[in-house]
Amino acid sequence: MPNRLAREQRIRPGRDEKILTSWNALMIAGMARAARVFGRPEWLASARAALDFVRSTLWREGAGGERARLLATCKDGRAHLNAYLDDYAFLLAALIELLQTEYDSRDLEFACALAEVLLQQFYDPAQGGFFFTSHDHETLIHRPKPGHDGATPSGNGVAALALQRLGHITGEARYLDAAARTLQLFHPALVQHPGGYASLLMALEEAIEPPRLVVLRGPQEQMRQWRQVLDQTYLPTTLVLGLAPAAANLPALLAKPVTQKTVNAWVCAGVTCLAPVDKLDDLLGVLKTDNFR
Repeated sequence: MPNRLAREQRIRPGRDEKILTSWNALMIAGMARAARVFGRPEWLASARAALDFVRSTLWREGAGGERARLLATCKDGRAHLNAYLDDYAFLLAALIELLQTEYDSRDLEFACALAEVLLQQFYDPAQGGFFFTSHDHETLIHRPKPGHDGATPSGNGVAALALQRLGHITGEARYLDAAARTLQLFHPALVQHPGGYASLLMALEEAIEPPRLVVLRGPQEQMRQWRQVLDQTYLPTTLVLGLAPAAANLPALLAKPVTQKTVNAWVCAGVTCLAPVDKLDDLLGVLKTDNFR
């Protein structure tokens, strides 16, 4: 009997088919980043399809006086269980990756909504850092505030990094303050055991040297050419957002004027932006220097 037919007669192993918000968020972030670097639009489509499912099935807008919230899991069409820190933090980080791959104002709005729930329901204003469970979660014997990385990144580390980046994009100081206080809380652990806190160390690196933000505006065809070059250039401390001419509801830092003839790029750090650059080679030259130090 062929091996394949023999295998078909065996009892199949059990398979866990539930959909987890946090694990899908990690995949969305990875697919979005890979699509950007390798120029694979089908990978971006996969990330967007997963995000659409999460938003339509696992996100509750909070109508009728109820709080907006994520749910943690879904199986056979039934979504349930209040989401945890990792769900919010990982999904927020995934949205920031998507914004860099293909800017969509709805993604930024969703990211801000997630950030607000993080601050309202998980943040500890007294000591800093984020609890693993929300403030309205069922009472537990112990309510952890995890910082150590495990099989998945630390929710506190990812939250701090994502909130910092969102704060630089939107100019919202509360996001930056929450990230800073989280790093202060875990600083003693970082000093003693840095190898166990890679996610928080990434956030600390960007707190010490905030990323540059590059805002691109102009004709879409030319912008695609610019993006292709920038996406294949190693720029670890730079966030690049390419905005369509019709992009609306923009934060002040992104609301740059649109020209019809050529792409313009603004290189910003904090609230300070250099003069716009309209040549790609000049932009690459600027990004190889340290104009804000």
